[in-house]
Amino acid sequence: MMKQEQAINIPNTSHGSLQYLFGSKEDYLNMVVPLYEASIVGDWETAKVILDKRRDLVRFGLSKNLGTILHVAMTAEETKDTLNFVRNLVTMMTTEELELKNKYSNTPFWMASASGNMKAAMIMWEKNHSLLNIRGNKGYLPLSIGVTTGTHTMVKWLYNKSQKMTGDHWTNEDKSMTLIQCLKRNFLDVALQIVEDHPELARNVSVLEGLARKPCVIFRFEKNLVARIKEPTCRFFDMKVHCAAEDKTNGLKLLKLIWGHVTRTMNVDEIEGMMRGHTTYLDDGAIQYPSRLLFVAAESGNTRFVTEVLRTNPDLMFDRNEDGLTIFHIAVMNRQYGIYNILYEIGTSRNDICTLTDHKTGNNMLHLVGNTSKKMAAKTSTSLLMQRELMWFKEVHSMMPSYLREAKNKDGQTPYELFSKENEEIISSGLKWMRDCIVVATLIITVAFTATFTFNPEEHVSYIEYDTFYAFVISSSICLFSSSTSLLVFLSILTSRHKHYFVYSFPRKLMIGLLALFISVVAMLVSFSVGFFVLYDTHRRHWLPNLIAIFASLSIIVFAILQFPLLMDMFRSMYDYHYMLNPSKGMLYTKKPRSSSSNSP
Repeated sequence: MMKQEQAINIPNTSHGSLQYLFGSKEDYLNMVVPLYEASIVGDWETAKVILDKRRDLVRFGLSKNLGTILHVAMTAEETKDTLNFVRNLVTMMTTEELELKNKYSNTPFWMASASGNMKAAMIMWEKNHSLLNIRGNKGYLPLSIGVTTGTHTMVKWLYNKSQKMTGDHWTNEDKSMTLIQCLKRNFLDVALQIVEDHPELARNVSVLEGLARKPCVIFRFEKNLVARIKEPTCRFFDMKVHCAAEDKTNGLKLLKLIWGHVTRTMNVDEIEGMMRGHTTYLDDGAIQYPSRLLFVAAESGNTRFVTEVLRTNPDLMFDRNEDGLTIFHIAVMNRQYGIYNILYEIGTSRNDICTLTDHKTGNNMLHLVGNTSKKMAAKTSTSLLMQRELMWFKEVHSMMPSYLREAKNKDGQTPYELFSKENEEIISSGLKWMRDCIVVATLIITVAFTATFTFNPEEHVSYIEYDTFYAFVISSSICLFSSSTSLLVFLSILTSRHKHYFVYSFPRKLMIGLLALFISVVAMLVSFSVGFFVLYDTHRRHWLPNLIAIFASLSIIVFAILQFPLLMDMFRSMYDYHYMLNPSKGMLYTKKPRSSSSNSP
């Protein structure tokens, strides 16, 4: 039996005290070790034998870091055995004993909330509802820590059981922190419910900043393979493309709810002050510019956030950051076409925006396209990058007033000179990649040329009667012609001079060469498999050409699967990307259709 004077008594701030069984080695081996192991694996029978002899051990700590038996049980995986263990242990404990805290001031319920052990938390809550109101480490309430580290289902349950964060123990700081964490964890349905129950939280700048940084939660529409092919095809034939209903997303509902409350309860000056932030003077005299919400949204490509704000506060589109740039300059620097397209909806005001330059470098919007090309290099392949960079350069070039297209920055560079200089490494990488393709194309030409003249009509006159022979000749010819085309295109790039037109011709030639090379590889495999039918099918060896055809088909399928993403990106880069810039459908202002009654006299 344990001696009371050997127990280490550690006082707990407000919910009783814990005693630890470390005063006797015998007690430690006979009680602590078995109970600890039983708590982890859910062995209630072993724990019951010990607790029947010493029921008061439910108040003792088994670990200096974790705490009581129930604390230890909260660290175990939630299984049928562990839940049965918790259920029996809670039945044995009093409501006061459920409120015991470990050295970190955490109750077992608080730990269950943090780890997402929802069923265990429900067992404890059924016996003691006040567990929801007991703070733990760093003063966090169970719901607050659940939002930070717990699961979505756990957070929804805690929010409903906490009476929707009502009560004197809930401070405004607790509510705001819970809402912000919901946004960070993408628990949008809970965040939406919080704003509906506590509309005063909508004026929190951190909440709006959280939405500004998450364009994917405001409009999330995962396109399947059919949709990815259907949409650009419909655009090619000028057909109407059906888009997903954005209003059904919780993120967009949350944005509209928050911004609607802001516009109703704040005047224009207050809204602009909140969106622009304030200037802070530091001790050394420097000025620290805080995050400006529209610029955060523009950098992340959150078009819906920007349009919702600009509809009610259009003056914010002329706001500039510390470098003197607007959200449209930021959109160009980060290649966010959704934000950039808003320029087409603001009329001649875009001319005033296009005239603005960077205070430090003197770069205008067209300079910024070339100045940020290297930044985009990590996001896509070299050939596709050049294609898209050229599209951006041509697009912004057409947007700029004519007298600014050849303007020089502080280094004396025109936009095109800067664009060419910044893309030299990209072109060099593309040329190195292309030389490797030339080697492959040359090898395929050699194989196709040799295979074409392998069959001598005088020696193999019997084969000419078979259709497979003509299939062999045709596939070999396609392989030879396509690989030759690929080789000639690549050679034309190498022999071209790096003049003004080279930058524009390089991406398109590279795309044609890669496509021709892909066709030649497929044709070579087809020619190889058909050749076996020509040689062995007449000798009644059907199994051999069939086996070879199966292996060749597998190679073609694997090759097509591996190359399909590149081919799709090529197609989107050469065609679909044109429709992303200057689309016919507006985002900022939409013209409502006139009703039939308005047309009547």
